[in-house]
Amino acid sequence: MPETFTYTTEDVERHYNASLDSVTLVNELVAQDTRTEEEEDCLRRNVEHLQLMLAKDWWTTEDLAPLQASVAAGLPLLPTE
Repeated sequence: MPETFTYTTEDVERHYNASLDSVTLVNELVAQDTRTEEEEDCLRRNVEHLQLMLAKDWWTTEDLAPLQASVAAGLPLLPTE
């Protein structure tokens, strides 16, 4: 039987802060009129990171609204393949 991992308060805080860094990047890229291919890739990676973080079940009292808003703003701007 696999062991379950318990996140400490510090672990959750570290993940939350990293997510807020992604929020900042997404919001900056969304605000631009145009994006380079490299910036589009950065936008995609950070939106995907936020989606993964939002799916976690170990959040406690953190405000996830900024993460959700950045995903909602960034998803429509991602190039379709």
